[in-house]
Amino acid sequence: MSTTAPESTPPERTFPVRAASALSPMLQRLAAERATGALMRDRGTLYLADGQVVHAESPSTPGIDILLTASGALHRDGWWDAVAQAGAGQQVGRYLVDSGRLPGGALELCHLSALYDAAFFALAPTRTPARFRYGVSHWIGPVHPVPVDAVERETLRRRELLDRIWPDAVTDSAPLARAAHPVDAPVPSRRRRVLDLVDGVRTASDIAQHLGRSAFHTLVDLRRLTAAGLVEAVRQTAAPSASAPGRITFPEVTADPDVALLRRLRDALEAL
Repeated sequence: MSTTAPESTPPERTFPVRAASALSPMLQRLAAERATGALMRDRGTLYLADGQVVHAESPSTPGIDILLTASGALHRDGWWDAVAQAGAGQQVGRYLVDSGRLPGGALELCHLSALYDAAFFALAPTRTPARFRYGVSHWIGPVHPVPVDAVERETLRRRELLDRIWPDAVTDSAPLARAAHPVDAPVPSRRRRVLDLVDGVRTASDIAQHLGRSAFHTLVDLRRLTAAGLVEAVRQTAAPSASAPGRITFPEVTADPDVALLRRLRDALEAL
């Protein structure tokens, strides 16, 4: 489901990525000018109204629909009925409460969980320029606006917590596997459900989506499992091709845009 307005409606501004004295100086500027619209970053989108964060989404996290339905707070048919009835008017949250499908408190708690969860990923360091589109609103509608300062504080708190548990962030994004020589350590039932889905292919985001659980809390469980010697990241390295001994190879995963460009040029030349 698309959550942004058609291309022809709101104006769009592009902001360069700069060394941040705050977590996101550009987000602070938008808060100061009481802007309304969508701040689109490399790993997610923050929706603002009058300078406050009213919703957030990230492909790394389950959406509010998954959190509501996976928890049993709302039947999936009830969710899609609310979207059909109130999505166009951007009042899905209000419809869920007014129709008696969901208590207001349950909606607010789940909405805040989804907002902070997605904001954690959306505010991750990036080299990709951010864009802000004025006037864009999310179809969930108003639920509980959060000040930008509160969102940034919580994001930093979560980063510090993860680093205290296990300082290597590679487990947050890489495919995960059981440790080759796991230690004999007790695993609480909640963490056991996460461990059972570690198969050498799934990432932390995949596991969170499968469980319908907060992606950040899944990261916490996985870092604890890593610290306990039960889980490790699958570190993939590019190997030279036997049929092309002179071929230049690059790491398969990189945050360097120059390396990514060279890889695409290489593939295009080999396809000629």
